[in-house]
Amino acid sequence: MTITELLTKTKKTAFSFEILPPLKGNSIDKVYSVIDKLRDFNPQYINITTHHSESVYKTMDNGLIQKVNLRKRPGTVAIAAAIQQRYKIPAVPHIICKGFTKEETEYALIDLNFLGIYNLLLLRGDVNKLDAGVENQHVHAVELQDQVNKFNQGIALDGSSFDKPTVSFSYGVAGYPEKHEEAPNMESDIYYLKEKVKNGAEYIVTQMFFDNEKYFAFVDHCRKEGITIPIIPGIKPIVLKDQLTVLPKIFRSDIPEALAIELRKCKTDDEAKAVGTEWCIQQCKELIQQGVPSLHFYTLMATESVKQIAKEIY
Repeated sequence: MTITELLTKTKKTAFSFEILPPLKGNSIDKVYSVIDKLRDFNPQYINITTHHSESVYKTMDNGLIQKVNLRKRPGTVAIAAAIQQRYKIPAVPHIICKGFTKEETEYALIDLNFLGIYNLLLLRGDVNKLDAGVENQHVHAVELQDQVNKFNQGIALDGSSFDKPTVSFSYGVAGYPEKHEEAPNMESDIYYLKEKVKNGAEYIVTQMFFDNEKYFAFVDHCRKEGITIPIIPGIKPIVLKDQLTVLPKIFRSDIPEALAIELRKCKTDDEAKAVGTEWCIQQCKELIQQGVPSLHFYTLMATESVKQIAKEIY
């Protein structure tokens, strides 16, 4: 069942969340512990982020410098399969352009199809110096969409034909209520989002935001441009004092002054966590009142807060 079908059959605002694969050396139990804390709220699907290898330079015994690729986290495909098998909840692996070759993407699609995982979130991924040396990678998400669309048609990367998959991949894409950091303006950002919708995106998941008016304005803008697919708000509860400055820096998400004032009063992370949780509860209640199709929570360092919020709103 696709994500949009799941949202359609759910009578109330759906609940979903995103998890981060643990660092290498940790077992799958670390992932299970997050899911076990949140499964009582009937998650309709669980997203799993994807991370490419990172390049470091090491000095060899002969004094020469050698570039070495290090993989810090296990693969998303394996984690998605483990989750879907154990919990019978649809897993949604992230497939990204940056840091992966087109061939690696095809291998991932082959594996996911074999495992019966048909829901994806297609993303460009963060641009950084670590993926600069990766050749033959997609530059934009719409190119990644083209590869998935062709795979659904039974067309391989090299142009050859294969047996068309029995079940096609369906996918969502990202949206930015406060504009993507590289977009020259919101109109341009919406233009490219509309292109992704024309190319087959079935739903949109937004970057985190803390001001609901930014989300409502974004949805209105999308609707005026003819984008009619579900737009799912991405929610992140603040749990640390320094997130007042860190989150705007990393994710370009504004912190409303009313929230900033309360966070500046906090002396400890526990106080900041309480403020962030209460803000998020009120934020979610308003979103539910306005009939959003789903609330999608980013759980990194915030699982306990998400559990407390879910108790209040579901």
